Amino acid sequence: MKRKRHTPEQIIRKLRNAARLLSEGKDIASVCQTLEVSEATFRAR
Repeated sequence: MKRKRHTPEQIIRKLRNAARLLSEGKDIASVCQTLEVSEATFRAR
């Protein structure tokens, strides 16, 4: 399976969305599922 790479703009957008979702009280697992990234990738930021 081919690996998907994100552009810097996409990464910034996903991190901003993650911050917004976390501030709304969502847990990390649901945020990662919404953003379509793994928890390991999200925690490596």
